Amino acid sequence: VGRSPTQCPPAAASTRAAASGGAAPPIIVHAEPITEGDGCPRGSQWSVQKFGGTCVSSAERIAAAAQLVLKAATEGEQQVIVVSAMGSHPDSKVKVTDLLLNMVAKAVRQDEAFLLDLAALQEKHVETAKQVLGNGKLLNEFVSRLLDDISNLKAMLRAISIAGMATDAFADFVVGHGELWCALLFAAACRVQGGDSAFMDTRDVLVVRATADGNNVDVEYDLSNAKLDKWAEQYGAPPIIVATGFIAKDPKGYVTTLKRNGSDYSATILGALFQAGAITIWTDVDGVYSADPRKVSEAVCLDKLSYHEAWELSYFGANVLHPRTTLPAMKYRIPITIRNIFSLEAPGTMIGDYKTADDAAVGQFVKGFATIDDVTLVNVEGTGMVGVPGTASDIFGSVRDAGVNVIMISQASSEHSVCFAVKSEQATAAVDCLEEKFADAIRAGRISHVQKIDNCCILAAVGQQMASRKGVSATMFSALAKANINIRAIAQGSSEYNITILVEQCESVRALRAVHARFYLAQLPVAVGIVGPGLIGSTLLAQIEQQLPKLRENMDLDVRVLGLASSTRMLLSDSGIALDSWRDDFARDAQPVDLTAFATHLARSFIPNAVIIDATAAEQPAEHYEEWMKAGVSVITPNKKAGSGPLARYKAIKAQERQSFQHFFYEGTVGAGLPILATLKHLIDTGDKVVKVQGIFSGTLSYIFNEFKAGGAPFSAIVQQAKEAGYTEPDPRDDLGGTDVQRKVTILARECGMELELDDVPVDSLVPEELQSSPTAEAFLDALPEYDAQMAAKVQAAADSGKVLRYVGVVDCQSGSGSVRLEEFDASHPFAQLQGSDNIIEFTTQRYLTNPLIIRGPGAGAEVTAGGVFSDLLRLAAFLDGPS
Repeated sequence: VGRSPTQCPPAAASTRAAASGGAAPPIIVHAEPITEGDGCPRGSQWSVQKFGGTCVSSAERIAAAAQLVLKAATEGEQQVIVVSAMGSHPDSKVKVTDLLLNMVAKAVRQDEAFLLDLAALQEKHVETAKQVLGNGKLLNEFVSRLLDDISNLKAMLRAISIAGMATDAFADFVVGHGELWCALLFAAACRVQGGDSAFMDTRDVLVVRATADGNNVDVEYDLSNAKLDKWAEQYGAPPIIVATGFIAKDPKGYVTTLKRNGSDYSATILGALFQAGAITIWTDVDGVYSADPRKVSEAVCLDKLSYHEAWELSYFGANVLHPRTTLPAMKYRIPITIRNIFSLEAPGTMIGDYKTADDAAVGQFVKGFATIDDVTLVNVEGTGMVGVPGTASDIFGSVRDAGVNVIMISQASSEHSVCFAVKSEQATAAVDCLEEKFADAIRAGRISHVQKIDNCCILAAVGQQMASRKGVSATMFSALAKANINIRAIAQGSSEYNITILVEQCESVRALRAVHARFYLAQLPVAVGIVGPGLIGSTLLAQIEQQLPKLRENMDLDVRVLGLASSTRMLLSDSGIALDSWRDDFARDAQPVDLTAFATHLARSFIPNAVIIDATAAEQPAEHYEEWMKAGVSVITPNKKAGSGPLARYKAIKAQERQSFQHFFYEGTVGAGLPILATLKHLIDTGDKVVKVQGIFSGTLSYIFNEFKAGGAPFSAIVQQAKEAGYTEPDPRDDLGGTDVQRKVTILARECGMELELDDVPVDSLVPEELQSSPTAEAFLDALPEYDAQMAAKVQAAADSGKVLRYVGVVDCQSGSGSVRLEEFDASHPFAQLQGSDNIIEFTTQRYLTNPLIIRGPGAGAEVTAGGVFSDLLRLAAFLDGPS
């Protein structure tokens, strides 16, 4: 006998459900198979497969889908096949359902062009049938039925055209023919290939009742079960039943449709009626993704979702089943699998009754992210709302009466304001109805305003296990903040199935990428742009290339160079510049440089964490640091121009760093790879008081004065020797003038809290005044020997006192001053023990008063400078929630 679903006792799980990856087993009817004439057999021996429009859009695709069905039938499965109307195909752009809807619209407008559309439909189906069925009885039967339907549709459309209007019943009757023809054709295709199949017109089985708003339908299960039994009495229970999707009848017997996602809904309803063991939705994607793969290239296909997670993701626009579609399957806990007809090896995504903590145990407490674009935030605000019962009811009652759908609601506990989000096209209607409703309150000042904020986007994180995981919201908000994205509104229920935020529309994709990367990428991605691929920049690129495999394997850090810029040209990439061929790529593909566009490219990339490394010594890039940071890009540099340049600019950069999640790291400006600034910051941050910082900060001058001794080679010869060894700049006056040391002293002084301009630091220049205007470096070097006697006298005087000459920079925190000078030091002083071109820095503090803290090592050179910059990059990664 046919039974109502509520009368069916539970039984053991089917093998299909047992292999569902941890899903709770479906409840299955335990009954002996029902013979023909007694009703329809139900139970887990049935599976339901639904083929979407793209799966049946051509003869080849219908034949391939039929082969898939027949293969399962040979393995003993009983199947209910649900099909949509034929979709568009490269060889046939006609999308049947759209064309049927357009025909009704044209008939209402009394546009006779609907006859041309009807002819196009006839041609599409006849040609497809010829290819699928070949010549013979099945083709003749299908074409005969098609022509009868076309004739009836023509009469119906003429009646609509004469009346100039179409009732819902008339429109539903017309639109449902796409599924009707496709199901007839699919059933015939199965028979052509040797299958035992029967066609089911679901208008003879499914009974639904429209909801109060008319936008959805509810299933009448008792009536539908009775009709299914009656259908089985007439047609039996063949191993393959091909049913129409989308269409049904109401309790009065009028043809209707199942509204949005109707064919999917048909599949799950039939799954519930047959009490099937599994439901498969065949489509053109591999399953449900953790985010829209068109926006997030790293999105992954999820292996399973709970029913609740599927609801939430579909509500927020993800390509998942409509929430109502899952309800019939939930009735018997039937798993629904979404699979790709064009990629049969992909397992798809299974949606079921998952209630275990397995996902949380493996870190998948956030399943996916989705966005709703083109949203407007409506804010109702006023002190007169506080403590007044019914205000929220009045707000949302008025919005409901205006036919506006509210997507998201957020209200502070103070009740001072209520804000909600609606689709942008409904925003004006929402504001107008509220201003009318609260006109008296607005005039009296109890409500200050009804405001709408356009160009917004809703972003939702969805996961059933988020409720049991601490810090999910904090992690999500932190990821957005670090990507320089502002949150306008927040909504979260106590169940924590979703966390919903509202951001600006222009930030939609970046916000989605930022939160997805934070929760889903095993490796922390960092987008890098390098300005100045010269000696230091190219050395850094080589170091990154060499170290990248270890960074990915040991530190879960994925560094991608998305941009390179010289003084005249730049090379940009969306996915990453090949580090082993960047020179050739730059020479071939570089475009004119624009440093603003360069930063924008990094800020708008799919990688939420971006940094520009200024590896130049130029002034121009430093002028952009604040602008870059405001755009959401951190800055790392060994360039001293910003740290020692105009104080106002320096303070603006530091202020931007404090008030944002962008960082400004510049360790390489003072000691290349030596941890000078980090040490100074540590001392100050831990409460030590700095008395004085002094050091030999120039590798060039360190080498010169380590070699320049009383009775030794003349000063000019040592300078020439240093130039030939590559220690000096092309023009040695750039080193001997002391400006480089002056910049380093200014940077250190500012780190100590002193507000000094560069010119506030006096410099003892080693370039004789008469030679400062020498036209070339060669002319300077030729004239320098004339001044050897002066330098020899100085070094001899120091030696006579048992001392040595050293060129030092000094920050005197007690006097609040800085200086650069040639100074004598005892032979026992650490500065006197220096060799080669090493730097040495001495920190005198309250803690290190009698025995100052010393840092010594190479302070110049491309390798150590690039290494210092690389260290800053890794330090930045730690601030971005990478490994510390």
